Amino acid sequence: MAHPVRLRIAPSPTGEPHIGTAYIALFNLLLADKLGGEMILRIEDTDQKRSTPEAEERLLEALDWLKLEWTEGPDKGGPHAPYRQSERKDIYGGYVDRLLDEGHAFKCFCTAERLDMMRAAQRKAGQPPRYDGRCLRLSPEDVAKNEAEGIPHVVRMKIPEEGECRFTDMVHGDTAIGWSEVDMQVILKSDGMPTYHLANVVDDHLMGITHVARGEEWLSSVPKHIALYDYFGWEKPVFYHLPLLRNADRSKLSKRRNPTSLGWFADAGYLPEALVNYLGLFFISIGEGEEMMPREDLARHFAPDSLALAGAVFDLDRLNWLNGRWIRERTDAEGFVAMVRDWANTRGKMDEALKLAQSRVNRLSELGPLISFVFQADLGITRESFVAKKMTPEGSLDILTEVMGLIDTLPDWTAEAIEAGVRDAAEAKGLKLRDAVGPLFVAITGSQRSLPVFQSMALIGRAMCRYRLTQAIRILKEGAQA
Repeated sequence: MAHPVRLRIAPSPTGEPHIGTAYIALFNLLLADKLGGEMILRIEDTDQKRSTPEAEERLLEALDWLKLEWTEGPDKGGPHAPYRQSERKDIYGGYVDRLLDEGHAFKCFCTAERLDMMRAAQRKAGQPPRYDGRCLRLSPEDVAKNEAEGIPHVVRMKIPEEGECRFTDMVHGDTAIGWSEVDMQVILKSDGMPTYHLANVVDDHLMGITHVARGEEWLSSVPKHIALYDYFGWEKPVFYHLPLLRNADRSKLSKRRNPTSLGWFADAGYLPEALVNYLGLFFISIGEGEEMMPREDLARHFAPDSLALAGAVFDLDRLNWLNGRWIRERTDAEGFVAMVRDWANTRGKMDEALKLAQSRVNRLSELGPLISFVFQADLGITRESFVAKKMTPEGSLDILTEVMGLIDTLPDWTAEAIEAGVRDAAEAKGLKLRDAVGPLFVAITGSQRSLPVFQSMALIGRAMCRYRLTQAIRILKEGAQA
């Protein structure tokens, strides 16, 4: 009897939700539609240092904004709950014990310092860094002694010493990876949390996942997963490893160079229907002039077996063109007015901007120039915009680079937290807060005088702040090289 088709997306709640997550989720959803199955959402938060509830909330909001539906998940519940891996911690221990008992895994007592020295020596010798198997050779007596002494340990999986792992990927075809290229992966950390690789395989099995569609960066990890499936005697899913989203020069789409946060696309005024339409074009074959289509049409044209291995080039100009068509051709006048009202006051932006502006205007007609930056994607700044009496462009670059580090590290994105973080960043550079604020005003608002900058940063959000700081830093660096 055939198993019901089940797919999943399993994002990690770290930082801003990435456009690549939507790309993978849409493929899974279209494939589920095509195969008559369903897609579930699982939160992979085994990285407790970087995972945050705030990031998970933003992730769910972004996927909901795009109307990418799932049938089970942390917000919906379901027969395989819980759907957060951190809440499933007690499940994995028994599977680790089974691997240890059956000789498919071993305890590793190597310190971080020893592993760093090992990797440095391997790199110096021109070898790929991988575990050298030292603890694999420990006797049962040595293991017991180390445990009795309370020496911390992780658990690593064993890997075959010879031959290669052969498998079929529905995108890359028949694939072979030598076992000599596969590391003895840590599957259980010293704090008792599983790593991605173990939790991924165990959860996919327990949740009945039949098809795994994810980014091609995970292709090299398939042998580790296949080994675990074989060790447990479980049926393996069908694999799809999708080409990564890339820039025009074929480099990987990166938040260091481009807008990648789904929050940025929402704040910049892209329609969710247009963004889904654009991403869906990577999965279908159509003729010129047929690009504009809603989700149901994408599902009809969906062609998972004809993906181009060269990668999906994410062209912002093409997205702009398609978004403009959706605004003009799929929205009537009344709908457009309502859409703009909703967009302008997302998270109460318009209301908060007006409150901040009240003490800074003598006439209502002055509001436009004062608050327009809140609703802009690009500010049109230049290197000359940063010229001020107390700060050179070089000094501006220095402080903006320091502030950029706050985007992903501040746990709370509030005006108070941002001000404290900027104050610390300024002190680290030997600056007074008021000297650091000048370049920030320009980078965030496009002007040397505007609404209060820390409240403005909180108002426009992390995603837009990252984009504006990235743009400002790029402009200052290019000017320095000219």
